[in-house]
Amino acid sequence: MARSTQPTASQPTDEPQSYEQPQTIRELVRHLLVQLSTLFRQELSLATAELSQSLTVVLGGATSVAVAGALLFAGLLVLLFAAVLGLAFVVPAWLAAVLVGVIVLLIGALLLGLGLSRFRATNLQPRRTAESLRKDKDVLTRQGSP
Repeated sequence: MARSTQPTASQPTDEPQSYEQPQTIRELVRHLLVQLSTLFRQELSLATAELSQSLTVVLGGATSVAVAGALLFAGLLVLLFAAVLGLAFVVPAWLAAVLVGVIVLLIGALLLGLGLSRFRATNLQPRRTAESLRKDKDVLTRQGSP
């Protein structure tokens, strides 16, 4: 008994089907599901890439804040000690400590502000993903308008 080499509707083929002219509603639905699945995977991949990039920026900011904090503390201790020793000959020791302490705090505050500016929420938003999702929504909700 000879078998037919033509695939039937219940037998899948290994050849890629042309989705330009699906013949049944079942094929249309299948095509839609495949396209939505691909779209979802691509959007997820884009969001992951953007979040990874944002995490790198946040870690850089955290490092700057940590280094600034350590420098503030070490600098404050060393400079206060040096101010007390060096300026005690010219002004009273308490005044020397206050002057040097204020200068160190101003420098530290500047460095801290720089590090914290990297934490701004606008740097963490996945802009490209949001724009892409908005476009996808527009395409999916378009109702036959050209």
